[in-house]
Amino acid sequence: MAKDVLLLTGAGQIGMAIARRVGYGKKIVIGDKNIDNANAICRIMVEAGFDAVAVEMDLSSRESILNIIAECQKYGDIKMLVNAAGVSPSQAPVEVVLKVDLYGTAVLLEEVGKVIAPGGCGVTISSQSGFRMPQLGADIDEQLACTPTEELLDLEVLQVDNIRDSLHAYQLAKRCNEKRVMAESVKWGARGARINDIAPGIIVTPLAIDEFNGPRGDFYKNMFAKCPAGRPGTADEVADVAELVMSDRAQFITGSTFLVDGGATASYFYGPLRPDTK
Repeated sequence: MAKDVLLLTGAGQIGMAIARRVGYGKKIVIGDKNIDNANAICRIMVEAGFDAVAVEMDLSSRESILNIIAECQKYGDIKMLVNAAGVSPSQAPVEVVLKVDLYGTAVLLEEVGKVIAPGGCGVTISSQSGFRMPQLGADIDEQLACTPTEELLDLEVLQVDNIRDSLHAYQLAKRCNEKRVMAESVKWGARGARINDIAPGIIVTPLAIDEFNGPRGDFYKNMFAKCPAGRPGTADEVADVAELVMSDRAQFITGSTFLVDGGATASYFYGPLRPDTK
């Protein structure tokens, strides 16, 4: 018997928290480059009563994305996308950050947008980092939003010589995610579907705990200590927002980015996290 399908890319705490909110009654296909991670999240979901299956998937590969879409279609129509896959600037060099977080996300939104069921919806997880750069200008914003996916990495702004380090690459990738969601929402809308973006701040996950204890730990601890919330967030708080924007109560919301960072970005521009604050 065919079921509506939820495609979850990225077997981590945020993706799982969202899938637990919106995946009831659906076939949940969990994709991750590390199949052990996908199997672990799948097992937790199954033991909680969800119908889930794990699939190995590489977000940086169009072929791999097409393969997991085909796997989803064996079970039914893709009704929901939760894209929580990606690498952090501490995990990968500039080229990998761009290939996975920027190019891969763009391809995923494009390919799922071609088959998303009418009435379907999706969220992609970007980051508060996309808000930490000066404005790039209307021309570059349009390039990031609308350049054909196979030409994205050829853009002048994304050339390695123009990128300071992996954190800068990550910021560019997340800015691109936000612009890409806006452009893709027009195409998804032609199919009667919606796509939105969530930009989390410091969220407690196993990866974040590693970061807290790593060489940049003081930087991250200072960030959440000096934000208005005074603490890091949880995966369930990100899922609260995703549950709303993927529900029938959000039928008029598409192409939007929701900043979920405890006010860290506000503090960065207008409070004690300002770079010029001593």
